[in-house]
This record gives sequence, structure tokens and C-alpha cells, in this order.
Amino acid sequence: MNPLLDKLHPYPFEKLRQLFAGVTPNADYRPISLGIGEPKHPTPPFICEALSANLAGLAAYPATAGSEALRGTIAAWLERRYHLPPLDPATQVLPVNGSREALFAFAQAVIDPARTPGAGALVMCPNPFYQIYEGAAYLAGAEPYYVNSDPARNFGCDYDSVPAEVWQRVQLLYLCSPGNPTGAVLSLTEWENLFALSERHGFIIASDECYSEIYHGAEPPLGALQAAHTLGLSYDRLVVFSSLSKRSNVPGLRSGFVAGDAAVLKKFLLYRTYHGGAMSPPVQAASVAAWNDERHVEENRAQYRAKFDAITPLLAEVLDVALPDAGFYLWADVTRTGLSDTEFARRLYAEYNVTVLPGSYLARDAHGTNPGRNRIRMALVAETAEGLEAAQRIVQFCNTLTQ
Repeated sequence: MNPLLDKLHPYPFEKLRQLFAGVTPNADYRPISLGIGEPKHPTPPFICEALSANLAGLAAYPATAGSEALRGTIAAWLERRYHLPPLDPATQVLPVNGSREALFAFAQAVIDPARTPGAGALVMCPNPFYQIYEGAAYLAGAEPYYVNSDPARNFGCDYDSVPAEVWQRVQLLYLCSPGNPTGAVLSLTEWENLFALSERHGFIIASDECYSEIYHGAEPPLGALQAAHTLGLSYDRLVVFSSLSKRSNVPGLRSGFVAGDAAVLKKFLLYRTYHGGAMSPPVQAASVAAWNDERHVEENRAQYRAKFDAITPLLAEVLDVALPDAGFYLWADVTRTGLSDTEFARRLYAEYNVTVLPGSYLARDAHGTNPGRNRIRMALVAETAEGLEAAQRIVQFCNTLTQ
């Protein structure tokens, strides 16, 4: 077997199962999970109809590059959403089977271990982070380098603190904006700094933007391509990843895209042709329908806003937590409860049958600290009533700790 597999950490939810082993939750409460970031709002019927109406497409092998209709639809959506000049759908857009598999596969196509002999290639990612970034680094023969998020910087990462000798080894930079789990959105100044570093050191930026359509302010989050265009820069060494899962409540559809640098995407398409990364024709048809419609996205966003407006102030009474820039997570500090993040999660599950994810499971010890320690991630993905019930139980639990 590939020895690099031994470097992979257990996934956070496997750690959670181990944490809860032997615990029998309080039977007086029905189970509510805020642990997994899986959208629970209903899938819009028109997407299901588009899927079922195109089942005849199952009779043919799909092209790895996707249909012209889908690539054109995605390009048009990017242009509308981010106020971009026309993209070339044939070279700057590539449909993928959800952003997760593409984020992982991308490192295999990008990393050249021979380029940094002796010292080894690095893949940089924020800390805490989506664990796919770390696994992708290891399986590509590189090592991850973590840049800690800082609450004082709105959970942004201080890339200026990274030593020059580290930057010289970085071949790929993963980032997530809006962030998982923090919900933080990169500013134009932060993007400008990263573009300058990419130009200086030659690494590729992979921007994970799958939470871009769930935001709580008046203005939508700034995207990487939008930032580059605003700054008058090309898309050289820049690719973005997005998905319909959160935007359209279709996590099971497994539909997303990669867009940006045409030269990078040409190589990634070659990789995917061998990898078997073609999207099913019925899924492509349903995706065209989803990307072409904004009304369901606005309705979805309104549901999240109402939910966060109701739940965040309630939880703020007992935890250090605030409304994030975007996304559907609350990233709460539990220090004032006197419990660690793992103790908090285990006791909450045992006593009130509510599942949350310990923040330390989403981060690594780096530079003398674990930036997820004493935090919990709560995914507000269920309907408002269930989310409110969970929040009320959390308040009761916290109040018992201070009595």
C-alpha cells in the first residue's frame, strides 16, 4: 500500500464517534445534530425535475470537460455574480463532481516533488481548515504548512509572518473564503497581498468558495477572480472552486466547478481525463437549471439569515460567539464555561442530546498552539425550529455549569 496513506489523520467525525463512545445520551431529549455541515433545506423541485427529465443521457459516456451548455452556464454565472469580463467557457471553466473531490485531486496535478529537492514541497493552508487540504498535500508527496487564524484579525491568517524560506517551498496555497469553520471573508487588501506573494514565489492559489452564496450582510462576499479583476491582474496561478451543494441544497448531486487560469485548467483536465472525472449527463442538465436560477438561492439565504438572527443572540448569552461574515457555521469560544471543547461536546451530547464539533478536531497544533482549541463549530443547517431548540438546550447546559 502507498505509505503516504499512513500520514492521514482520522476525519473529524471519526474522532467525534470516538469521543462519544460509551456515552448514552439523555433519552428525555430527541437527538439534534449541529455537527455536520450538510444542508437540510429542501432541494428545489425544479432541479429534481431537470435531473429526471434528462435520464436518457445515461446512455452515453460524458466528456470530462463537460457539455458546452454547462460550461457556458457556469461562465455566465461567474460573470454576473462577480462582475467579471467574459470568460472563455472552453478553457477557463471545468465542471467537477463537487468541490471536495476536485480540491483533493488538484494537488495531485499541481505538486512537483522534484522542484524542491531535499527540503520538500509544501502545501499551505489556513488553520483551522477543511481536512481535504491536508490529505491532498500528503497524498501528493508534499507536507502541509499551517498558518493560524487570528480572532483579532477577524480570523484572518497573518501570511506576512511566514518566513521567506517557507514561501520558497510552497507550491500550492489552499484557502477558504468564506471560511470553514470561521465564516471569515478575505478583504481586497488580503487578496492583493496573496497575489503579490504568488507572483514572487510562483505558487498556485486554490480558492475554495463553496460558501459564497450564504452571507448575512448586504453585500456578497468578494471572490478571488473578482479581486484579481478589480486589481487589474490576470488569473495566472489562480483557480477557484465552487459547488451547488450549499447554494442550492443539493449535496447529493455532487456538482461543482473549477475556474480561472486556462493553462492550469488544461493540465487539470488532462489529469481528470485519466482519473475518470466526468460528470453524469443528467447531473449536468440539473446543474444548468440550478446555476441559471437565483430566486431559490435568495430564498435559501433568507432562511439562513432568519435562523442566525434568532439563534446567535441566544447563544451569545452563554458563549463568546458572533454572527460570521458568511457561511452557515457558528464558531464559538467555550472558555468561559470552564470546559475544554472536547469536554463541552461530550457533556452536551450526554446531558442534552445535542451534537457539536470540537474546534480542536478541525485544526492542528502549529506554531505553539491549536487555534481551534476551546472552540466549537455549530452547523445551523436544520430548520429554524430545530436550531432554536438546540440553542435553548445549549443555554440550559451552560447555565448548569455556572450554578
